[in-house]
Amino acid sequence: MDDLQHTPASDSAPRVKGSVIVAAVSVFLNFTGFTLILPVMPFLVGDYVAPDQVGLYVGLIFSVFGLCAFFASPVLGALSDRYGRRPILIGSLLGGALGYLIFGIGGALWVLFAGRVIAGLTAGNISTIYAYVADTFAPAERGRVYGLLGAIGGAGFMLGPVAGGLLGAISPSAPLFAAAALTLGNALWVTVALPESIAPGARHAAWQWRQLNPFGQLTHVLRLVPMRVPLAVSFLFFFAAAILYSNFSVFLSRVMQLGPQGIGWTLFAVGVMDIISQGLLTRLLLPRFGAERLAGLGLTVNAIGFAMIACLVFVPSIEFMFATIIVVTLGDGLFQPSMSGIIANAAPPDAQGLVQGANQSQQSLSRTLAPLLAGALSPLSITAPYWVGALIVATAVVVLSMSRRAAPL
Repeated sequence: MDDLQHTPASDSAPRVKGSVIVAAVSVFLNFTGFTLILPVMPFLVGDYVAPDQVGLYVGLIFSVFGLCAFFASPVLGALSDRYGRRPILIGSLLGGALGYLIFGIGGALWVLFAGRVIAGLTAGNISTIYAYVADTFAPAERGRVYGLLGAIGGAGFMLGPVAGGLLGAISPSAPLFAAAALTLGNALWVTVALPESIAPGARHAAWQWRQLNPFGQLTHVLRLVPMRVPLAVSFLFFFAAAILYSNFSVFLSRVMQLGPQGIGWTLFAVGVMDIISQGLLTRLLLPRFGAERLAGLGLTVNAIGFAMIACLVFVPSIEFMFATIIVVTLGDGLFQPSMSGIIANAAPPDAQGLVQGANQSQQSLSRTLAPLLAGALSPLSITAPYWVGALIVATAVVVLSMSRRAAPL
């Protein structure tokens, strides 16, 4: 990360580089911990429900997490504007560790739900890190830094499922305990190594109780006209992505007959493509094409990838499966850092936490609703969630294209 620049608000280049390294490690550990549990989700839930209900209950567990994060994320974002990024990030990580631990202990279906409720109510770490980057870097640099962080998250996404699959072969609960340990270690690392990015005088002067209302937060942010299209397009993208990831392990176990290790290696391929697309391609293409055009290209490629996944039932081969992963993840990797830069640059400097929290909140809302839709569609057809996902991403392409013709984002 030697090429990272600092803003005038930064104390020094070494401090900025050190802060980004800490943020990068946090993103890596966050994605590693999250993806550790994916290969074992169908098998953990399968201990408590009938086989034909596994997809539905996996979707419900994802939805409960998303619903809790929807209510919590804007509050945590506003609190980070008021009290600083560092304490909110630490608290979020500690809550995540506790949630993983409870989920791993299990013993009943309601315990699994309780673990995800706790994790969801404290799910503010990624939005806080993104606000930290917005505090620290100039607008022209943010998209590139988000791309680097996305690539590092891709490395976590690459290693987490493999480790989760290997641990899951020992015990389905083992990946949950490993995720709890990683998240707790991340909290300790942030406590020791991360300086605060906001000077006390720059924080909001007073807390307002209306900030507890996530709908009010979203409404407030959507009053900012430049935020409307980016947030709408992001919502559609993350809605489709939540359909995919809430259902993908179940889909792979049924269509490709994969167990925890096979699912882990498949998600490993997703992480590899994240590194390539966000860490390499985005950095090369952003200066040439700009964030808006690259975001549109990413959405188009992502929609094609969804359609290819749906076609796996007709060509259930490993080669075609990995081709679909390459395409859908390439689109994801081109879109996410581009749109993150657009959103951060459109936000007022004193409301980065609020905007990032609102963005995280609407993502959480998509993660609440999309798994329910995926769970409802799966009994009709195992491929239905992916055809619907392709349609939703195509709609996002149209919205973004129309907005670009009317006025640049």
